[in-house]
Formats: sequence, C-alpha cells, structure tokens
Amino acid sequence: MKPELQQTPLPTLPKRRVSFASSPYFVYVLVAPLFLVLLAYVVYPLFQTFVASVQVDGRLSFENYREFFSLEHSSNLEALWTSIYISVLSVITCGIVGVSLAFLLERYEFPGRKILSVLALVPMALPPLIGVLSFTFLYGESGIIPRALKELFQLEQVPFSLKGVWGVLVVHTFTMYTYFFMTASAAIKGLDPSLEEAAANLGANRLTIWRRVILPMLTPSIVASSLLVFMIAMASYTAPLVFGIDRTMTMQVYLSRTNGSLDMAATQSTILSVVSILFLLLMRWYQGARNYQNMSKGISVHRTEVKSKTGKYVAMVLSFIAMVILLLPILVLVLISFSVDGTWTVQILPPEYTVSHYLELFTDSQTWRPVVNSFKLSAIATAGIVVFGVAAAYAMVRLPFRGKTLLDVLIMVPWALPGTVVAINLITAFSEPTIFSFQQVLIGTFWMIPLAYFVRHLPLVFRSTSATLLQMDRSVEEAARNLGASWWYSFRRVVLPMALSGVLAGTLLALVQCIGEFVASILIFTTKTIPLSVAVYQRMYSFEFGTACAYGVLQILLIILVLFVTKRFIGDKNGPVI
Repeated sequence: MKPELQQTPLPTLPKRRVSFASSPYFVYVLVAPLFLVLLAYVVYPLFQTFVASVQVDGRLSFENYREFFSLEHSSNLEALWTSIYISVLSVITCGIVGVSLAFLLERYEFPGRKILSVLALVPMALPPLIGVLSFTFLYGESGIIPRALKELFQLEQVPFSLKGVWGVLVVHTFTMYTYFFMTASAAIKGLDPSLEEAAANLGANRLTIWRRVILPMLTPSIVASSLLVFMIAMASYTAPLVFGIDRTMTMQVYLSRTNGSLDMAATQSTILSVVSILFLLLMRWYQGARNYQNMSKGISVHRTEVKSKTGKYVAMVLSFIAMVILLLPILVLVLISFSVDGTWTVQILPPEYTVSHYLELFTDSQTWRPVVNSFKLSAIATAGIVVFGVAAAYAMVRLPFRGKTLLDVLIMVPWALPGTVVAINLITAFSEPTIFSFQQVLIGTFWMIPLAYFVRHLPLVFRSTSATLLQMDRSVEEAARNLGASWWYSFRRVVLPMALSGVLAGTLLALVQCIGEFVASILIFTTKTIPLSVAVYQRMYSFEFGTACAYGVLQILLIILVLFVTKRFIGDKNGPVI
C-alpha cells in the first residue's frame, strides 16, 4: 500500500481590512469641506453683494442700476469705460513687450543676453503700489529725469512727464509684462522647430510663420497671462489716482464705500464682477476654439547667434539701455529711502540723506508694526490657502466625483474678480452675524484681512499643486495602497513629498501676493491691522517719502528672497502657476 500523502493546509491570508477610505462615498467626505468653505466665503459674499445692490430701504428695487446707467450720473459709466479700455490696452501693451522679449531671449544669442534674462524678472519684485511710487519719482511732473532734462537744456517747462492714460499704461506695462514673459518663455522653449521649417518649405515668409504658426501655439500661455493682467489692471487704484485719472471703477467703489453708500458700492462691485467674469469666459472660449497641442516629435529649438559685428554692437547698446530701464525704479527707491523727509522739494535729487528711516524701521514699534502685521496676516492666510489648495488640487486630479467643474469654477472666480470686489463682497456679507462667521460681526476685526487674502489667492496653490500632480504617475500611489498603506499614510508619505515642489511654489507666491496686497486691504484694514502696503500708501501721501521708500525697499528684498527660494527649489519645471 502506498502511504497517503499528507496534505499541508495552505496558510490563509489575512483578510484585508476594508476601510472607509476605499468606499466610493469617501471622496465626498473629502470634498464636502471644500465646497462648504467656497460656499461660505465665495458664493455667499458674492450673492449678498448682489442682494444689497437690488435693495433700497429693504425692498426689491433696481434703482441703483438705473442710477448707474443713467446719463445724469455719467461718472459711473465714464469710470466703467475707463477701467475697461485701460485694462484692454494694458493687456495689449504687456503682451507685446512680454512675448517679444521672451522670443528675443529664447531664440537669439547675443552679448548681454544672460544678464538681461535675469533682469527681465526684476519688475516681479515691484508690487504695483511700489512700482507706481518709483515711476512717480522718476518720470512724474516733478520727477528726477524730467527735472534733470529741464535744467540741462535750460527749459521753462519739463519736456515730458508721465500723466493720464499713458502714464498708467507705462506703469502697468512695466509691472505686469512679466506675466506674459514667463508664460511665453516656457511655451517658446517647448515649440517644435520642425513646424516652422515645414511652413518655410511651403513658402511662408517670416511674418507669416510668426502670425500663423508661432502665435497660435502660444495661445494658451497668452490667454492665461491676459486674464492675470486684465484682472490686475481692473483692480488698479493707485496708478490712475497718481496720474490724474479720477474716474475708474475701483475709485468709484472706494468713494462709495467711504461715503457710506454701501448699496451703490455693491452695485458697482456687481457690475465689475460681471465684466471680469465675462472677460474670463471670453478668453476661455477663445482658447477652446482650437486645438493647440503639439503633436510632432521634433526637438526644441536652439538659439541663433548674432554673428554680424554691427548686430553685436546694436545688441550690446540696446541691452545696456534695457538694463538701465529695468534697474532704475529699484535704484531710485533705494536712493530716496535715505533722503530726509521734507527736504526734497524743487531739487533734482534729494539734498539731504540719513539712515534714520531704517533705524526707525527696526527700532520704533509704531513703524515696525505694519511689517509685523503683514507677516502675521499673510502667514495665517497662506496656511489656510495651503491646506485647502492642496486638498482641492488632490481632489480635482486624483479623485472621481461629481461637481469637478463646479469646484474648479468656484476656486477660480475670486481670481477673476478685482481685489476691491472681493473686499466689498466680504464687507457686505459679514457686516452682520451669520452662521458662516460663527454669529460674529467680522467687520473691523482682525480676521477680515486674512479672509480676504485667503479667498483672493487660493488659486495660486491650487493651480501649482494641480500642475505637479498631473505630472506624477498614479501607479506610485496605487502601489503603496496595494501594499497595505492607508489613504492618509500614502498621501502623507508618497503623494505630498512628490508634489512638494508645486506646493512650495504656490505657497511662496501666495505669501508674496498677500504681503503686497493693497487694493483689498485699503477697504478693510483697521488702525490695529494696518498692513505694509497701506503703510506705504499713508506715508507717501503724508509726504514722508523716505520712510515710504524704506518700507518699499524692505518689501522688495522680501519678494526677491521668496523668488530666489522658489527658483532654487522648483526652477522652471512647473511652468506658469495660473
């Protein structure tokens, strides 16, 4: 008899624990707080502003809109038209300068190109308010250069000065062309030269290739930059005020708010919101009208070296002029930050200098308070932006759920609104106790400014993190989950470290934007929460130019430090944030 083979029972694998994270309803547990926050601080304030605009003495009325569009009150229509055409012209001028400079620096090699490519980002270190201040000192009617030319040529009047619409356009172009420059540079690096070669072989000339091949391929980056410039230009307050344009929508909203006419301020804000959102939809429609994806397999283009002797000399001269123009606004701020307040009147340059402004800045508690306020308010807002921005980006990219488009729109709507409108929305919504403010009145409290910063700049972290997650391979996270890791563990130890560059990029840029935010701050600050940007504005209009410029230099140094850290950690691999 053959002995029976004894069968060894196979070991039973432990049952995999079924967690709630694997449930199809888990995604809604994650996204529900995101929708709740957006409902409370984006949709609800926007709706409340609209409600306030259609109410007069507690009853439904469109009297405010009739007054706005009435020819008897032409100031509102004039302000609307002025804001729109200044914003459109700013988009055009910034686009021409930014795209042309990007094409020049990315396609040609010439003496001074490397230095110029670094200095081309200098305007990013100038917040809009500081840029207006420096251009006023340089090119205003009593500025350094017009006065110097007047004295040099013994003229009775200054030969030129920045004022009116052209003054605003010059400042806007200088401070905002970098949005086009950065996005166009990233796009031009990825252009396939075989497309241009094919067009040339078919008989197209250089102008046709530029118009029919290069520009269409740059459309996505141009649209993104156009949105940014249009929204920032619509929110511009200081530049029109300083250069003599009193009728802009931002100015009208500010005047209505300070005069106590909150219903008209709500009406103006609603109309401004409609214009901004319509421009957003127009740009999205234009971008979606064609397919701009590069399907060819060519290699990236190489720079063409300028070989002619004349061309090199011309390039050197033009590069030097461009460097001077780019550096002058910062150099003049540094110079005036050492001037004695009240001594610079009709002279070309300040006659007396001192270091007391910087000593006062770091020793006097009253002078230092706006700096501390800005850091504190911006840090709180940025912390909330990071938490909700990363969560929203992860949900949008990695989780399947209904309502993705709605979530994306709700996050991006505040970016499509000028800072003035965001501030008015919050003022209207939280001037009375609500469930979203925990039955507290937020007007005049510490939390109003961080809330405005949070709503305004949430898209920065959201977009940068989304771009990074889209480049990551899903299989890495799936492998961790298949090996038994929980959702939270795989997110914390796998996803987050791999997406850290995008998160850090958005975080640093959000921090910079919060510190430099002025238009929203001017409407909601209190004496205890004066941020740095408002302190610069107040010092400038108290003719304390030295202290105002010292604040500005400190702000510029901070922004340069943040940009350096961003460049150090992420380089250019993430492309544009928005």
